[in-house]
Amino acid sequence: MSVIAVLASDGVPGPQLTTPGLVFGTACREHPGLAYEVRLCAAPGLRATGAPGSLRIDTPFGLDGLADADVVLVLGHDGHRDDPPAGVTAALRAAAARGSRIAAVGTGTFTLAATGLLDGRRATTAWRHTEELADLHPRIEVDPLGTVVEDGPFLTTAGIFGGLDVCLSVLRRDHGRRVAVETSRELITPLHTSADDVRDTIDREVTESVGLEPTLRWMEANLHRPLTVPDLAAHARTSVSSLTRRFHAHTGLSPLRYLLRARLNEARRLLTETDVPVERIAARTGFGSPAALRRHFRALTGTAPRDYRRAHRECDHGGSCEEAL
Repeated sequence: MSVIAVLASDGVPGPQLTTPGLVFGTACREHPGLAYEVRLCAAPGLRATGAPGSLRIDTPFGLDGLADADVVLVLGHDGHRDDPPAGVTAALRAAAARGSRIAAVGTGTFTLAATGLLDGRRATTAWRHTEELADLHPRIEVDPLGTVVEDGPFLTTAGIFGGLDVCLSVLRRDHGRRVAVETSRELITPLHTSADDVRDTIDREVTESVGLEPTLRWMEANLHRPLTVPDLAAHARTSVSSLTRRFHAHTGLSPLRYLLRARLNEARRLLTETDVPVERIAARTGFGSPAALRRHFRALTGTAPRDYRRAHRECDHGGSCEEAL
């Protein structure tokens, strides 16, 4: 039996507290061969869920519940900028040392980041807090657009639907894609078939039969424009939901994540093949400002655009590429 320890701090969002039991309980009910124990574990100081509709709560486990857990889920909470409650850092480090997988939901990433375990790794958090995470923990490569980011034994998530995304990721890793998909369908079942459902099905079939190549080429030719997912969907003549599914199937990335990678790739090309100033590169690649280009470029390459250009020029002129880069 796999043990899932759900670590809750004071002000935890109610949906994040209940989602793990819902996901893993549903998986076990629908697939009798599966066995999970979900433990609700209180960090010191836990009193109630966050607003709105705050509820006082009590849990059967404290930090001792992490001792033999296969997976530790660190939930979001109020006061995520503060240091973790007493004992939490040591408990998470001990879990990692034992080989436990550790996942953080939403602002729970701040708690995990404070342990130092994410240093040198990729991670994400609730989208409105990604810049804050990058500022507080500069040794972490913050993915500003990721929904679930996996790096070694660590998973972090934007916290969509109370952490449903990361729970399904754990389930998929343990028992395969089919079990995760069937569990997701059981949890999110349409109550009726509407015209929108039918149109979405037709859109998906058309998009999958035609392919994304025309839209990808159009997008890469228009990187300077402030493109949105609805813009891409309109070009592909499909719905946003169908376009998003197709992007994941075709590229492994969300539309916005693919767009960001395309912009960064073009910026790298301009830096190495042209003398276009960084300010103009930012405009031509759609970043809006040199500061935005520098922030995203450093997250991808670990260096500033000008330093990247200079290093490649040194390589081209016979310098040591290894030392320059």
